[in-house]
Amino acid sequence: MVKRPILALIHILESFTEWTGKLISWLTLFMVLVVVAVLLLRNVFGFSAIPLQESVTYMHAIVFMLGAAYTLKHSDHVRVDVFYHRFSHRTKALVDMAGFLVLLLPVCIFLIIYSLDYVIFNWKIKEGSSQPGGLPYLYMLKTLLLALPITLIIQGLAQFLHNLAYLAGWKPLPHGADEDTESVPQVTSDKGLHHG
Repeated sequence: MVKRPILALIHILESFTEWTGKLISWLTLFMVLVVVAVLLLRNVFGFSAIPLQESVTYMHAIVFMLGAAYTLKHSDHVRVDVFYHRFSHRTKALVDMAGFLVLLLPVCIFLIIYSLDYVIFNWKIKEGSSQPGGLPYLYMLKTLLLALPITLIIQGLAQFLHNLAYLAGWKPLPHGADEDTESVPQVTSDKGLHHG
């Protein structure tokens, strides 16, 4: 039976994206606090805290690079929508599945291939800050070049499977369609699906 493993995999992948997104969202609060601390130290005490300044860059990069998948999950990326909103749920599901296979997946694979040697090289030399007293973990920051496409692939695959499950009649709605009503009874009965 294919239905249960696919639905379980969708849940695992989307839970991962949701958990990481909510976790890194706290960094936005820390960024504000650190920026305030940097300004106070510089303007009140005349102290230049380079590690604190660089930590803001690190946190911003983490929020942006690892938050992309969470944003994709909640359909909050900017999209030019001329025809899509007029499509039926079935057509939207097919378009989104094609978008993953033709656009998102190839771009993410390209980013991984293009960045892999660069990231490995940075880990080998343990590249650090060019500023005196700066953070010595620049090589870890550059690892986000791989983390971004990997997390996007994870969420893109979750959406692809979610839409596939909708087309198979295992989900009441495709991904992103009125998520608040996910508990709506399924339009198709489970009769005959147990052999899938």
